[in-house]
Amino acid sequence: MTSTALEFWTTPLGWTLITVGQILLVVIGVLLSLAFLLLADRKIWAGVQMRKGPNVVGPFGLFQSFADFFKFVLKEIVIPSGADKVVFIAAPLISFILAFGAWAVIPFAPGWVVSNINVGVLYLFAISSLGVYGIIMGGWASNSKYPFLGSLRSAAQMVSYEVSLGFIIITVILLTGSMNLQTIVEHQAGGFWNWHAFALPTIIVMFPMMVIFFISALAETNRPPFDLPEAESELVAGYQVEYSSTPYLLFMIGEYSNIVLMCAMISLLFFGGWQAPFPTPFLEAWSPTAVSLFGFLWFAIKIVFWFFMFAMAKAIVPRYRYDQLMRLGWKVFLPTSLVAVMLIAAWRVFGPQA
Repeated sequence: MTSTALEFWTTPLGWTLITVGQILLVVIGVLLSLAFLLLADRKIWAGVQMRKGPNVVGPFGLFQSFADFFKFVLKEIVIPSGADKVVFIAAPLISFILAFGAWAVIPFAPGWVVSNINVGVLYLFAISSLGVYGIIMGGWASNSKYPFLGSLRSAAQMVSYEVSLGFIIITVILLTGSMNLQTIVEHQAGGFWNWHAFALPTIIVMFPMMVIFFISALAETNRPPFDLPEAESELVAGYQVEYSSTPYLLFMIGEYSNIVLMCAMISLLFFGGWQAPFPTPFLEAWSPTAVSLFGFLWFAIKIVFWFFMFAMAKAIVPRYRYDQLMRLGWKVFLPTSLVAVMLIAAWRVFGPQA
């Protein structure tokens, strides 16, 4: 590549083109992965119930998600006559945009991140806090009692479990001394015994925190057994009941994107991100691209594993009552995570590495 071409990529126009390309690569990659993960979700659920699941469209049903996508896109958009049309359409768009905006700070491999900011964790907090607005707006704009009740449930549920998620993430920040996600991953290099979920002696605190983070992530993303905002037996599919066609599809894509994001967060915070579970001195002889691909492979494996855990929870755990959901969040997870923050802070101040 000539020096003139290299100089072009340092100009504002060149930087913009590179950034847009990175964003498109992440968005398209996540969308394609969602198609197959959604199929896997349905297949796992079917397997637990001893049935086949989608197996007609394409070999082994691999194209089922794409067929569903085109079905939703080609259907007519129906807006209830009494709905606030602007808010009704804006709600799924907000959910979709915020769900994909969070991926901007997720490091997929060494150096593979759209925006490597030092406050990546705070950015994710902000995005997840805003995500509830799309659901509230959708329930309100539908001009129906059932969607409105579903959106209120979702607001209370997501806010409740964000608190415990926040305290759990603070324990990771205390251990690493950084809110940069790449730094958090690099802190766990050297083998699985250095991952935050297994490192000694903090495993006594961090492994239970990992379990609580996983359960809180189920509630945060409205997944069974905590799918109270869309409880079919009570609220006729909740806040989405008046939606059809593309707006409904945007809600579902946003929901599944958040699920995969939570799988990525568990992998980054507790399971070493792109780090292999064994020492990798042989990587020193590899090219940077090969090292990044090796790391990306491990990160993808961990995301798929945690998505499998999400799917199994959906398939085998019965739904909670709403009072049980709130009691678990406020009376169990919040005090436990607060104690964990104090213990990790004490370890950092008075422990041998202080």
